[in-house]
Amino acid sequence: MNLIDILNNRYSAKEFDPSKKISDEDFEQVKALLRLSPSSANTQPWHFIIANTETGKERIAKSTEGFYIFNKPKVLDASHVIVFCARTEASEEYMKKLLNQEDKDGRFAKPEFKEQMDGARKIFTNFHRYDFKDLQHWMEKQVYLNMGSLLLGVAALGIDAVPMEGIDSKALDEEFGLRERGFTAVAVVSLGYRKESDFNASLPKSRLSEKEVFTELV
Repeated sequence: MNLIDILNNRYSAKEFDPSKKISDEDFEQVKALLRLSPSSANTQPWHFIIANTETGKERIAKSTEGFYIFNKPKVLDASHVIVFCARTEASEEYMKKLLNQEDKDGRFAKPEFKEQMDGARKIFTNFHRYDFKDLQHWMEKQVYLNMGSLLLGVAALGIDAVPMEGIDSKALDEEFGLRERGFTAVAVVSLGYRKESDFNASLPKSRLSEKEVFTELV
């Protein structure tokens, strides 16, 4: 695998071929990308709504009406569509759930490490809850880390993708009852395979030069 080749081949798909579907085997790897993504203090403040049926995709496409209508075909023609959702609160109950799962999975080599992890995670969470007053925004940052991991990972699998903030997040919250469940929609990512007529597939990458974006210390 040549990572540079994968990065150069990856792009935001503008048209999906509706006749091409992601295999179940490949999508299991996609789900692993989502579930195993890193997050600050292992908070995992996300939930994902996945659609691969016409009915499911049409429910997600309700968020592309009106001003966002240009994104509707990217939802309906894709093989799979994922709604990225962020937690709206990091409750004590949720913190205990994380800690108990880590304990069950054998994350703590010594009993005292469990208490230390709990304290450290609460310290960082409370920085954002009380000091910076941006807890929800901080949790959304973790969701975007996940999205970046997904985009690179699916490109390595030969799957095309397009991330979209051009959606009505409130419509998704209402459609799936997200706020009542403690979540809110952040973005949508469509996955599938590019259509031959997709103009964006043949365009070269455009990025700032290495000189512009790197400061290499000696």
